[in-house]
Amino acid sequence: MGKVIAIANQKGGVGKTTTAVNLAAALGVLEKKVLLIDADPQANASSGLGIDIEQAPAGTYELLEHEAEAKETLIKTSSPNLDLIPSHIDLVGVEVELVNKPKREFMLKEAIKDIKEEYDYVLIDCAPSLGLITLNALTAADSVIIPIQCEYFALEGLGKLLNTIKNVQKIHNPDLNIEGLLLTMYDARLKLSNQVVEEVKKHFGDMVFDTVIQRNVRLSEAPSFGESILEYDATSKGAVNYLNLADELIRKNEPKDTDNTDEEV
Repeated sequence: MGKVIAIANQKGGVGKTTTAVNLAAALGVLEKKVLLIDADPQANASSGLGIDIEQAPAGTYELLEHEAEAKETLIKTSSPNLDLIPSHIDLVGVEVELVNKPKREFMLKEAIKDIKEEYDYVLIDCAPSLGLITLNALTAADSVIIPIQCEYFALEGLGKLLNTIKNVQKIHNPDLNIEGLLLTMYDARLKLSNQVVEEVKKHFGDMVFDTVIQRNVRLSEAPSFGESILEYDATSKGAVNYLNLADELIRKNEPKDTDNTDEEV
């Protein structure tokens, strides 16, 4: 199948990397073969899976520069069925180094075309910007998941991101779809959180995932141990949320695997 999904939002701190790491891990636990591509120079997805980025021989930088083939950049993680292409701070330089190259927006798409069919899902953790690296991710992707935190400025910048996606559809990737908007950092005790959920669902309806990611201390702790939430605390609220999200994504993309998929749960 090899579905490529970018996880993008130019706003920082919305749960993008948390979602990339834990959704990838949850899909792996549900017996899907998954590749996570860390396309953020901060390399938080790599370190969050316990990878020492200084020891990695090659990663997303070399992939975009076509200095290494995709197979040479793959790292097996401790999480079941999950491989990683790591990032490094060097990736910052790609924005400048690729700027004069022909078809610079297609570098990632070209680099992963031979390996993507070896996986059920390829997830790309994007940087909190709408620069050339994120443009590469959106051009390579079949769809995009947009995390939105349940806080006051939740919808700030969303219009700009949706315009960027429209432009990518027009110019580089007519097949790009929005997989869904994902509400993150939800706290049922806060009136504001509930208002944001209502507002987003009112404006975007079916585009919003049914699964909402709740604010969870264990979810915040897991990266410091180099583990996904499923390795760190499989019984936590965060682990259950991401397993539910993975299940929702699978049902949406592989309806033959379940019965009565048209019925709302």
